Amino acid sequence: MDLFLYVWRQSGPEDKGSLEQYQARDISPDMSFLEMLDEVNEELTREGREPIAFDHDCREGICGSCSQVINGIPHGPQEKTTVCQLHMRHFRDGDTIYIEPWRARAFPVIKDLIVDRSSLDRIIQAGGYVSVHTGGVPDANAVLIPKTDAEKAMDAAECIGCGACVAACPNGSAMLFTAAKVTHLAMLPQGRVEAARRVCVMTEAMLREGFGNCSNHYECQSVCPKGIKVSFIAKLNREYLKSVADKP
Repeated sequence: MDLFLYVWRQSGPEDKGSLEQYQARDISPDMSFLEMLDEVNEELTREGREPIAFDHDCREGICGSCSQVINGIPHGPQEKTTVCQLHMRHFRDGDTIYIEPWRARAFPVIKDLIVDRSSLDRIIQAGGYVSVHTGGVPDANAVLIPKTDAEKAMDAAECIGCGACVAACPNGSAMLFTAAKVTHLAMLPQGRVEAARRVCVMTEAMLREGFGNCSNHYECQSVCPKGIKVSFIAKLNREYLKSVADKP
């Protein structure tokens, strides 16, 4: 396959940046999208040109660091797929592909396709944990949890914090990410101890980082590589209202 690429190049946060055209030649349909970019970078290196900077780590669809907007869609056209797991067989010979970084106020561009997503880490640091003293390790069945609650908690815990929801949202909202982190702890008895404080401090951290609010566009759900549902945002709102109502 031969492809025409328009890739966002930006030397640093203060640079204006622009799209530059490249050609990817003799690309195997079995390559992943990142492997295709590796091939392009090898060619650029041989020509003495600066390779395209992009983020990656596990390349197994787990870490979420391969954050790219492909033809206007975070993570590309394949549903429930990260960029590293997107294969070139989903494109056709001669296709033109536009590749850009996440676009959000809270995700400043570091270089080319790499953005600073540490704002999500700070939301987690604000309260995405439990601090109950467990003593000795209890038996697995010592704390009984309804199956429906356990399954819902695990569904929420699937969030890998990639930020695709933010990139897709016209408001740059991190509500789906925050809702998933709040819900997966709020559904379990270990997380109920700090539930009221957690939802408040994480929501406040989200707003402090410059993320927008949810206005029910559902774009976040459609691009989430792990299929996190917007119903978790409703759970976040309920938890927040309960925490406010419980205050004296």
